[in-house]
Amino acid sequence: VERGLPGPGTLTAVFRPTASVLVQVEPVGRWFEAYLRRRNRNVSASFQELEDEEESSEESEDEELLLEEHPMLRTLDPKDWKNQDHYAVLGLPHLRYKATQRQIKAAHKAIVLKHHPDKRKAAGEQIQEGDNDYFTCITKAIETLSDPMKRRAFDSVDPTFDNSVPSKGEGKENFFEVFSSVFERNERWSTKKSVPKLGSPDSSFEEVDNFYSFWYNFDSWREFSYLDEEEKEKAECRDERRWIEKQNRASRAQRKKEEMNRIRTLVDMAYSCDPRIKKFKEEEKARKESEKKAKAEAKKREQEEKEKARQAELEATRLAKEKEDEEARQAAVQAKKEKEIQKKAIKKERQKLRTFCKNWSYFADNESDGVKMMEEVEKLCERLELMSLQTLNETLASGSKEECKAAVERQVEEVNAQLQREREAEVQAMQAARSAEQGSGGGGGGGGGGKGWNEDDLQLLIKAVNLFPAGTNARWEVIANYMNLHSSSGLKRTAKDVINKAKNLQRLDPLQKGEINRKAFEKFKKEHTSVAPSIDNAAPSERFDASGEGNLAPWTTEEQKLLEQALKTYPVSTPERWEKIAAAVPGRTKKDCMKRYKELVEMVKAKKAAQEQVAAKSKK
Repeated sequence: VERGLPGPGTLTAVFRPTASVLVQVEPVGRWFEAYLRRRNRNVSASFQELEDEEESSEESEDEELLLEEHPMLRTLDPKDWKNQDHYAVLGLPHLRYKATQRQIKAAHKAIVLKHHPDKRKAAGEQIQEGDNDYFTCITKAIETLSDPMKRRAFDSVDPTFDNSVPSKGEGKENFFEVFSSVFERNERWSTKKSVPKLGSPDSSFEEVDNFYSFWYNFDSWREFSYLDEEEKEKAECRDERRWIEKQNRASRAQRKKEEMNRIRTLVDMAYSCDPRIKKFKEEEKARKESEKKAKAEAKKREQEEKEKARQAELEATRLAKEKEDEEARQAAVQAKKEKEIQKKAIKKERQKLRTFCKNWSYFADNESDGVKMMEEVEKLCERLELMSLQTLNETLASGSKEECKAAVERQVEEVNAQLQREREAEVQAMQAARSAEQGSGGGGGGGGGGKGWNEDDLQLLIKAVNLFPAGTNARWEVIANYMNLHSSSGLKRTAKDVINKAKNLQRLDPLQKGEINRKAFEKFKKEHTSVAPSIDNAAPSERFDASGEGNLAPWTTEEQKLLEQALKTYPVSTPERWEKIAAAVPGRTKKDCMKRYKELVEMVKAKKAAQEQVAAKSKK
């Protein structure tokens, strides 16, 4: 077949049909099934018939759905529809949240066909007017379950859901049996579809850690808007509607918080009861213990190596010291030998010098000059060294008498000059030491510091220093004031004078200190043994026995402590108090104890008076 207009520039299409090909096909699909049904029933095909067939097939599937009719359906209160179980109303209590929308619609269709008011009215049943009939509960149930948001709100507060958490006792006895069902029951609230399982006793650490990490970070879609006490649609104005929304939000947040606390409590309880956690902790503890033990062993080995190195170093040091000591001993032996040799040589040269001088009659014409020269020769023997002695002996051995005499006299003059220089240097050193001592003793400044200290003042200073020990407030001012009150010289001492003299006394040698203490004791003995003539014939008082001399030795520290303890032990009201105190201090009589007590009282009074006077001056 050719098509187109002839002429220049035209196109011509040529079609040549090919031979037919036979293809084998297999009829399938619902259209083929409809054809077979029509052929068997001898009816014509139509689109409506196909729709009817589809509906009939759906109805046949709906008939296969098992419904459990609510036994109390007819007694339900339409006004209390919010508290009813919507799944039970539609006959799906066994499927609940697992029911599909198709199943919900099929159940609603079946229950409507049975309980519709028109059918019941046609059957002669009395129907309640308006929304007071129980059929309203069926309507509310399908309204709630057919809307995804409303259904989720109802599923969140499913009355059949078990919110309980197993106790610790139940979990420890049958952990996997108890907690597996609980976690499977609660995993429906997860926003994530993939929820890890509790596992078995043989689960690995990674699996267990993944499980608890998921549940400790659990994200729940559960919400509690279905339990709102107020409905904002009933509000009369915008402000009331906002107030209702605010109340509902607060209530939902509180319930959500309680729900998350419940989940956290469940996970904590499972974690505490999980035997795998205990096993992992024991393994971790064993691992740490092994690491700790390994570290301790490594540290021990390191310490042992250090100790070995230290011992080796000590041994090397000991050997080196022994070698050094041996060398020093050998050197000392050698030096001793050399010294002995030198000593023998000096002794030999001295003997030569004495022999030469003796042979020449000590170069003297009379006996007195000879004795004098003999002394000078002995001085040369003591002062000259070996080389000088050898040189002098060589001169004496080869020279004439006059030459020998001149050589000996020249050597004597040199030795005498050296001795004179040594004496002058010693005298100068003594003068310098004396000048330094006088400068330190007289550096107290004006007033009483530049004047001399007699023995009474020195004894009073020593007594004051012992009476006011280190740590006393304004110590040196108190000591100076004490001396000014009790000194018999009448000189006024300042704190600077007292400090300088105390330092000077500290620099004294032990002999001078002993001499000062001896003089102080002699003065004390003299004062306490002499009796004033005015009281020779006086009768002794009741508190002081004047008979007997008593022990005049100074009180030691031990005796002082015993006396103080006895004074505390026997108060004033004790009968025969001083006899008991004297018995408590061995070596001391009643008189000694009473006299010492009187001295202590006077000392304390003087000490207080000095301190009070210094305090008064400081206030001014």
